[in-house]
Amino acid sequence: MIRCIAVDDEAYAANILADYIGKVPFLELVGTTTSPLEAISWVQDGKVDLVFLDIQMPELTGIQFMKICGNKCRVILTTAYPEYALEGYELDVIDYLLKPIAFDRFLRAVHKAQVAMTTLAKQTPVAPVLVPAAAPDFMFVKGESKNKFLRVDFNEMLYVEGLKNYVSIFTQRLRLVTYQTLRDLEEQLPQPPFYRVHKSYIISIDKVSMVDGNTIYIGDTTIPVGETYREGFLKMIREREQR
Repeated sequence: MIRCIAVDDEAYAANILADYIGKVPFLELVGTTTSPLEAISWVQDGKVDLVFLDIQMPELTGIQFMKICGNKCRVILTTAYPEYALEGYELDVIDYLLKPIAFDRFLRAVHKAQVAMTTLAKQTPVAPVLVPAAAPDFMFVKGESKNKFLRVDFNEMLYVEGLKNYVSIFTQRLRLVTYQTLRDLEEQLPQPPFYRVHKSYIISIDKVSMVDGNTIYIGDTTIPVGETYREGFLKMIREREQR
């Protein structure tokens, strides 16, 4: 739908255009006015796509109107004076209608507007869809020397055990000990699959073979569920059971 206004200092001329606009299915009449200043406010408010604009008006000429509005709308000029046609086309108007305006000539002009505005819409660049960066699937932990760092893949981790300022990371292949608190390490791990189940343990729920009461089994290893973490952990287990 193309939103239109008719601007002419002679009300009857604006009303003729309003009648024509009402007969065309893809046009919507926003309003008619004899005041170019009122029309400018409609354009500036973003209410208008296409203006049927008289050139000779006492407050502002149609050419001045176009220079003020810039590219906020498209224009079809209407006038009784053919000598203004060249200047209008230099300002990139859709068409130039000479009064008295016959309906068939009006119809050709609005079809030109429809084609021009549809083409412009297709050429308008679409804002790119921002795809969030994939979460990392590994981390680095400090090794035994100052500048040594070891890569640990999350999908290989079984569980983590904390002891004061050190943690032991148990993987499918080996055990790593690094100088770090369990709380700091917990912030680096994706949840899920990792869950804190005890003040001294973080587990990978994907590696759990069985839960029996307050005991978690990961392979041959048993890990206790702490009182503080029991309710949240069992709720998570029940939710996964229902999937």
